Amino acid sequence: MPRRLPKALTIEQVEALLAAAGPEPAAATPADLVALRDRALLELLYATGARVSEAVNLDVDDVTDGDILRVRGKGSKERIVPIGSYARAAVDAYLTRARPELARRGTASPRLFLGARGAPLSRQSAWLVIQAAAERAHLDAHVSPHTLRHSFATHLLQGGADVRVVQELLGHASVATTQIYTHVSVDALRDVYVTSHPRAR
Repeated sequence: MPRRLPKALTIEQVEALLAAAGPEPAAATPADLVALRDRALLELLYATGARVSEAVNLDVDDVTDGDILRVRGKGSKERIVPIGSYARAAVDAYLTRARPELARRGTASPRLFLGARGAPLSRQSAWLVIQAAAERAHLDAHVSPHTLRHSFATHLLQGGADVRVVQELLGHASVATTQIYTHVSVDALRDVYVTSHPRAR
């Protein structure tokens, strides 16, 4: 059966989306509590390929081990995913400058991402955060939380990552699930072929 290819954003579109989510951590003002959270959420989704349900279920303790993230996926399987410096900086800024104030507005919760009233952020609210950022970035493509996951996988493969490594990072039980992303990178494969094969040109 033919499988529908996942839609991925270009790197430039992802950068526009992240910029529209909120200010760079260094440029944020005290009034940017929710914007700091939104930037941290989107940076983390793109940096780790986490599902939106995994991201909203993260606890603060899941991101306190330096540059790694503990993600609990389907079937309560736990995996370790590295976090890049941009996501780490955005999460750190949110944790130190925004989350304490948001936490004071609600009941105590170990959840990493909190809503404006201090309650844990829901999947629906996270979806709305992404939609709002996509509109501000003037992205024509339909952007959902899964779009960032698709973009994460596609950009890793285009950058030369092994499909098995991408499988581990995404938390797929089977490499067959991950291999759908290799079809998205046909242009990258063609470029490698043309530059590498002695009789390609």
